[in-house]
Amino acid sequence: MNALTSGEVARRAGIGVEALRFYEREGLIPAPPRGENGYRRFPVETVRRIHFIQRAQDLGFTLREIEEPLELRVKEPDRCAAVEARAATKLRDVRRRIQDLRRMESVLRRLVRACRTGSPTRDCPILATLEDEDRAQEPEGICERKEQ
Repeated sequence: MNALTSGEVARRAGIGVEALRFYEREGLIPAPPRGENGYRRFPVETVRRIHFIQRAQDLGFTLREIEEPLELRVKEPDRCAAVEARAATKLRDVRRRIQDLRRMESVLRRLVRACRTGSPTRDCPILATLEDEDRAQEPEGICERKEQ
């Protein structure tokens, strides 16, 4: 049997042993059997599974979201539609977050420009915006420069 120790799996996957244990506790990788010597011996497939998890995380999937495709891959290898639906949902979520980030960028850009007035801290438009609930709720009105 071609099996790996925890340290070997961690090294090949580029993670720490604690991360390996975490993935196991979270149910993302199955608990390995123990050899006659009592050491846990992971199948070589575990490294591929960890790489799958890492790539999915890189695409923005949470560990809970990764769990489902992993299970589908094992239990229903012929059902790509379910995985595609989850990926499409994630894509919509990513697009929404990009829009949110662009909106945040725009507001922050205006705040930074407004702050270039050289005002003392007590007149700082960024701090004033963060302190003022009415202004914080309306990002379009946040960065109007004060005439000096």
